[in-house]
Amino acid sequence: MDAQQLVPLAMQILAGAALAACCGLRAFLPPFLVGLAARTGVTRLAFGDAFSLNPAFDWLASSPALVVFGVAVVFEIAADKIPAVDHALDLVQTWVRPIAGALVVASTLTDLDPLWATVVGLVLGGSVAGGVHVAKAQIRLLSTLGTGGIASPVLSLIEDLLALVGSALAIVATLLAVVLIAVGLMLTWSLVRRFRRRAGRFAAR
Repeated sequence: MDAQQLVPLAMQILAGAALAACCGLRAFLPPFLVGLAARTGVTRLAFGDAFSLNPAFDWLASSPALVVFGVAVVFEIAADKIPAVDHALDLVQTWVRPIAGALVVASTLTDLDPLWATVVGLVLGGSVAGGVHVAKAQIRLLSTLGTGGIASPVLSLIEDLLALVGSALAIVATLLAVVLIAVGLMLTWSLVRRFRRRAGRFAAR
């Protein structure tokens, strides 16, 4: 593989990683947007070429897949706004979100054999989505303990926005998406540390 092939592959990996991070927030929104982008022929801003899928994952752009993922997106977003249900959803999606992360990474690796794309998806996408999911769940739990659940719907709306914007940018402007998600992860880590310190002071009283 020469340098001319490495650059597109690197961008595909970065796009997949950004989409996987968004799966850690909303499992079904990134796969839905990936399928929709491939179906409508959305163009990447950086390269000017049409967004495409690894041939083994062309089914993501099919009508049945878009309908199923679309319904799942609505259900997930709505359920995440309900106190107590949001924590149950996080528990169930401990496995769903890494799988979704693996799916979006594998689907974006058009320059790899489907088998290798799946392997990279499982390792990279599963790890990234799982890590973001754990951080998100911790913030939501600490927020519930600290505010009685009052702040949870607000945090949920922020997560919706980050997942939507991050996924869209990963498809059309990958590098910008990576920067946005990196900043978001740093802010998330800062929030987790702040909530933990507050919880520690509260428990010490």
